[in-house]
Formats: sequence, C-alpha cells, structure tokens
Amino acid sequence: MADKSIVLEEIMSQPQVWSSTWQRLEGNRDRLAELLASQCWDAILFTGCGSTHYLSLAAANLHQQMTGQRARGVPASEIAFFPASVYADADAQVLLVAISRSGETSETLWAVDRHHERRQAVLGLTCRGESPLARRADLALAVAEADEASVAQTRAFTSLYIAAQYISGLMAGEEPFLDALSHLPARLETVLGRHGEFMAQVAAGDWERVIYLGSGPYYGLACEAMLKLKEMSLSWSEAYHFLEFRHGPISLVDERTLVIGLLSDTAEDAERAVLADVRRLGGRTLAIADAPGAGADETYAVDLGSGLNERARAALYLPLLQLFAFHRARARGLDPDRPRHLQQAVVLQH
Repeated sequence: MADKSIVLEEIMSQPQVWSSTWQRLEGNRDRLAELLASQCWDAILFTGCGSTHYLSLAAANLHQQMTGQRARGVPASEIAFFPASVYADADAQVLLVAISRSGETSETLWAVDRHHERRQAVLGLTCRGESPLARRADLALAVAEADEASVAQTRAFTSLYIAAQYISGLMAGEEPFLDALSHLPARLETVLGRHGEFMAQVAAGDWERVIYLGSGPYYGLACEAMLKLKEMSLSWSEAYHFLEFRHGPISLVDERTLVIGLLSDTAEDAERAVLADVRRLGGRTLAIADAPGAGADETYAVDLGSGLNERARAALYLPLLQLFAFHRARARGLDPDRPRHLQQAVVLQH
C-alpha cells in the first residue's frame, strides 16, 4: 500500500482550511446576519445525512444552549417522509439549516423541498457553491476550501461544523465566542504536532471494539468519530452519551475494549467516573480533555491545552479521532482512501 493518502493529506490540511473557512465566514457575516434576523424564528432545524446528520445533532445541541432557542437535529429523510414528526406546529416559524458536503445528497434536497412547502427559509451549508443545495437554498454558504476528493469526510465535517458554530454565535450575539473560533486553526496546528503520532500508536492496539462517549454537543461528535472508524477501518464501533453507557452497553467491556471519551468541562467529573468504571472492568480508556484531570488514571490521555471553553474548542477533537481511524485502517491492511461500498454522495431516484 502506498504511503501517500488523499484522506491523510486532507486531515492534516485542516489548520489551513479552518483559517480560510474563518475568513469566508467573516466575509459573509452581514449576509448571514440579515437572514438570521429576517424572522422571529420559533425554532432552528438542522439536517443532513450520515456525517452531516451527526453534525446536525452537535450543532442543534450547541445552538439551543447558546441562544435559548429551540433547536433540533434530524436526518433529512425524516423531514422528507415523516414531516408531522418534525413540525409539531404548522404555524411555527422554523429556519432549516441543511448541510451537505456535495450539495447533491438526495434526502437533503427532498428535505429542502418539503420545508419550502411551508414557505419558510432554508440556509444551505455546503462545500460546492454551484450544487443543487446552493441553488435551492434561500441563502447558501459554500465553504469551497474544505471540499474533498476522499469519500470519508474529514475537513469538510469540521469546517461545516465551525460554520454552524459561527451561525449560533451570531444569533446569540456572543462576540467572545466568535473570537475564540478564530483561534482554532493555530490551536489545531499545536494539537496535531503534539499528539498525531500518539494517536497512531493507540490505533495499532489489538482492539476488538472501540466505543466513543460524549455529552452535550460532544455526543454528535462522538457519533461522527464512530462513523469514521467504521468507514475507514471496518471496525466494530459504537457511540453513546457518557452516563448512558452504564445502562446496558457497559456489559460489552473486556480487555480488548477501548473506550474513548470526549470530555466536557461541565460534566468532566461524572464523565471520568464512567471511564474509571470501564477500567475496573478490565477495559482500556483514552480520555481527550483540555487539561489533565486531577487524580485521573487513564490508560491513555490527550490534553488539548487549547485554553478554550467546551463550546468553542469542540472541533479540535475530531482531527485526532480522524487520525485514529486512518491509522486503524492501515493497521488492518485496509486503504482508507477507498472505503467499502461507499461513494462521495448518495443520489437516489425519488
């Protein structure tokens, strides 16, 4: 297998891509603010498919926390086929944020059409400005620098998530939060330099199963990390809310189980207690946090050292977990540039 890899290059390009993404967001600030202020929105609905569905879960959780506004993340197919389960109030003013790397994903386009039947606005987030999503949305933000040649999303996911964070920060009027996002590229450069090789070492372990845990907006990110591992390395993997893991799934833990925790600030003590339970049962843990835990005895630990709060730093977790998936694939003799049974965009006949 050749040493060069498209997906590895895309993972490692994220500091530069995030910087370009930030500049694009700032350049579109007035257009975004105009749409966000055009209605007194009752709720924000985030949607996507696959990776961008998980992005929607994380974005909706963050948005509601930051703004106090009702927000929900749902798969686009649920909007297309089961709208009554999504739109509880026929008269509610709902802004749909539709997210698709390619802008061609069929279910996402169906969801946009369904939402337009309500005569309400759609904000499209994509990497391709000439895509069907960009054309159909009332306002489209195309983060072209984050587009990818690979099948598995890496820099597209993180850049589109930062765009969703930016939107929430604008609606909340949180200038310190927006400023914190501008520091992410430099912070990521440091994180990759310090911990990139370490993630390769952990990925080479003899793991039978890998489980990701996250709370709040980090749950959606844990789901995305799970998906990356499945796509690239064909590994058994699941994702759970931290404390939910005790309610049944912890029965899976043995000495060949690695549990990776995306630690928050808000619930860090409770989250570390879950990881301690895993170790007592013979499992191994990898704790990713912004700073070392007092008295923590993790099997493996990564300290991001960003100095940013849990809302602003969230995207920093993903590149390390993408590297883990990449190196896990290589360790299993697989080519992460060619995931089995997958293509860049799912285009269906309706």
